[in-house]
Amino acid sequence: MGEPEREEPNRPKGRLQVNGNDRWVSLTQDRSLLEFLRDELGLTGAKYGCGEGECGACTVLLDGSAVRSCQTPAVESVGHSILTVEGLARGGRLHPVQQAFLETGAFQCGFCTPGMILSVVALLEQDPNPVDQEVRTALEGNVCRCGGYLRILAAVRRAVELRALPGREAR
Repeated sequence: MGEPEREEPNRPKGRLQVNGNDRWVSLTQDRSLLEFLRDELGLTGAKYGCGEGECGACTVLLDGSAVRSCQTPAVESVGHSILTVEGLARGGRLHPVQQAFLETGAFQCGFCTPGMILSVVALLEQDPNPVDQEVRTALEGNVCRCGGYLRILAAVRRAVELRALPGREAR
């Protein structure tokens, strides 16, 4: 890990920081970030949903902003920081948004959950105390096929509370 891959002509090479770890990579021009994360790194939290960037199942954070990894060319991520749902928990402790989703039961099948969680993390970094309409707007591109939107709103409210607790960093 951390070593450059073998030389291949016409393949951009560079560093990706994924979940805080530097990865030296050689990528093809047509590979999506989603394919790279799942196939090369084994990070399966981001899901292939629609393949068109409309459902949000493939959401990851790129330099702190929620992006659809199915529509993001992996080569455009070189030199940037990528955070997947696998990188949220620290020291055996769930991220406040993960904890809130768990406490409120804001998932049924779980397929949309990683993308929803990362979209909420990005939202709370921009607005630490959003009103429900701001949450709805931020999550417009995330589809929950089970219709758990009311529990998801409750989870966001709970995440705001958890982030405010003493000793809990608002990361």
